[in-house]
Amino acid sequence: MKKILFSLALLVTFGWNAMSQETTLTPANPNAPVISFEQSEHDYGTIYQNGDGNYTFVYSNNGKEPLILSRVKSSCGCTIPKWSRTPLMPGQTDSINVQYDTKRLGSFNKTITVTSNATVTDVVLKIKGQVIPEPTSAIPANNVDSEMSPINK
Repeated sequence: MKKILFSLALLVTFGWNAMSQETTLTPANPNAPVISFEQSEHDYGTIYQNGDGNYTFVYSNNGKEPLILSRVKSSCGCTIPKWSRTPLMPGQTDSINVQYDTKRLGSFNKTITVTSNATVTDVVLKIKGQVIPEPTSAIPANNVDSEMSPINK
């Protein structure tokens, strides 16, 4: 009986504490920067090994305060993003250059996460494609036996 009363007292105490906590929601900043990308995904298609793995994602600030990209991180070391560290003023446009390492053969599907002070703090960009071996030379090798050549006679 004592255990039941003790359990009930604990339950009431925890319930009382849970109900008495105030929930404070911070109102959304109506002037906050708004980041928008022209494209959030790029398909390289089929490209040759050691080919051009560069692509530029263009974005703009549609808010009322400066946009600051605090972090741009790729899902692996084979994708290198480069971006401006300076604040982007409202109405302006900038870009993130992405370079995929095309030395690696096979299909790829990578992400680049852009973290900023915008209303949506994290935006995920995607790149995909397939890297195939470079074509071999179409000119056949010269395998002529010099003794059999009519020029040597």
